[in-house]
Amino acid sequence: MLTKQDEGLVAGIRGIEWDAVELPSQFMENWCYHRETLMGIAKHYVTGETLPEDVYLKLLAARTFRAGSLSLRQLKFASLDLELHTRYIPGGSETIFDVDQRVSKRTQVIPPLPEDRFLCSFSHIFAGGYAAGYYSYKWAEVLSADAFSAFEDAGLDDSKAVKEIGRKFRETILALGGGKAPSEVFVEFRGREPSPEALLRHSGLSSVTASA
Repeated sequence: MLTKQDEGLVAGIRGIEWDAVELPSQFMENWCYHRETLMGIAKHYVTGETLPEDVYLKLLAARTFRAGSLSLRQLKFASLDLELHTRYIPGGSETIFDVDQRVSKRTQVIPPLPEDRFLCSFSHIFAGGYAAGYYSYKWAEVLSADAFSAFEDAGLDDSKAVKEIGRKFRETILALGGGKAPSEVFVEFRGREPSPEALLRHSGLSSVTASA
């Protein structure tokens, strides 16, 4: 709807590489943790009562609950996917289950049982279109969190600054679509290469606490 591309095949989210296409949607999720934004929409459908403060605090706490474990889980899946689709040799010295065990040793706190056969149900990378691309889940999180941090840097309570950054977000991330490489579009918006710092902060995994 906000595209400025004339060619339909690269308008909107079309023609955007898989590891960046989720940026806009995941970016919007960050606003649900911003008090003013959430309280402006989270109201009882009959009484109009605003979301109770204790529920809001539980929402914030849930955001970082076991964030480390969940991040390791995604890193394990992504690493295993890339290992199987780039280095695994069918009929070689290792079975796919051996590879799973090897990757798990460096990505999991508690290694899987020897008889674990999780791979038999990992349909994402065998029948779901994510072959060698499962990492895109985590990379899209990095991009979306870093994009949102531009608004945090400007000041979420500064409406004028938020509008200015929002306009820039609209003119780059939302308007350019697949007509330009996602990495170039991101740099055009953010002014630098993406950084994982914001995602670590939002997840409660860095020393700097996320702003509410």
